[in-house]
Amino acid sequence: MKQQISYQATAFYHLSKQPNGEESELWVIFHGYGQLAEFFLRKFQDFFSEDRLFIAPEGTNYNYLQGFHGRVGANWMTKYERETAIENNHRYLNALLDSQLESFTTEPKLKILGFSQGAATASRWASQIGYPVDKLILWGGGFAHDLKWDGFEEKFEQTRLYVVLGNQDEFITPESIKKQEELIRVINIEVEKVTYSGGHDLHYPTLKKLID
Repeated sequence: MKQQISYQATAFYHLSKQPNGEESELWVIFHGYGQLAEFFLRKFQDFFSEDRLFIAPEGTNYNYLQGFHGRVGANWMTKYERETAIENNHRYLNALLDSQLESFTTEPKLKILGFSQGAATASRWASQIGYPVDKLILWGGGFAHDLKWDGFEEKFEQTRLYVVLGNQDEFITPESIKKQEELIRVINIEVEKVTYSGGHDLHYPTLKKLID
């Protein structure tokens, strides 16, 4: 007979710098499947500044990338006990955001970027937080198919929404693009579609335009 138990857990995240509470922008960036937050954050280092704080939370599921030893990566969930993983992610990420906001004297603009598997996680999390989202960028992925759509249009009325795809991304199929287009029609809110020449990675010139 399957049972469950709740307990206090520990998760990890990386910061671009020590916060001073005066930053005007707070970026929460979600890595993709099999990545680690420390190395994902390095892709943004050219955009570090005194006015921006980047937070890179790390997925709490870990696995060896090949076989039973060697490099380790993190992921946000698997299909097993998926709903529980989503709830745990939200509790973890909500606590992380609250803890960071405590140090700010003036509320910063919250900007969220999710890459690959992190795109779906970012869209789910952004849809349930009470803090306003200034910008939501879904890169190499898209909106989660199981989003709660009630109130979505009102919540993101003032949010700039982007879906960013490389034209040579091997993980993006015509079927996945069609599903995203159908979801966007359901949302009934403006989403800017951005494409670039490249594959499944962060394209620096495009990233620069979206951040600056």
